Amino acid sequence: MNPLDRIAPAFIDMAHSIVWASVATVDADCRPRSRILHPIWEWDGTDLFGWIATVPSPVKRAHLAAHPEMSVSYWTATHDTCSAECLVEWYLDDETRSAVWDKFATAPEPVGYDPRIIPMWHDGPTSEEFAVLRLAPYRLRVMPGAVLTQGKGAPLTWSDRSGR
Repeated sequence: MNPLDRIAPAFIDMAHSIVWASVATVDADCRPRSRILHPIWEWDGTDLFGWIATVPSPVKRAHLAAHPEMSVSYWTATHDTCSAECLVEWYLDDETRSAVWDKFATAPEPVGYDPRIIPMWHDGPTSEEFAVLRLAPYRLRVMPGAVLTQGKGAPLTWSDRSGR
């Protein structure tokens, strides 16, 4: 097990270089559904949080109402992988939506982009079709591809003290 202050920067470096993540939620009947989303991560030296700009679809709303958790997994062709298991909260207030919109709009590429390219978000961060998910990881794993392909190094893992 690694301390969060060691794994969080490595996680962000890998996640932000890969950009797109396979994300899974679970419905009220414990059936999983996955989708591809684009999180942005922040580390303040103490806490790691992720933000996802998304359409608040009925499926996502129902899944997160039943199970407010999400699995986020990144992979590249070189077999670099990282994952986060997270508690998730919806943010629908204008202040948070505008702040997260700006995070994506001003972040450097490849993680940064203009959210207005999404047709449903043409009206900006206060559009009814724009919502924000805040991710609070309780487990992280970072594994450079060399661990798998060359037997070099070891995965970094971290989990909070709740034992999840």
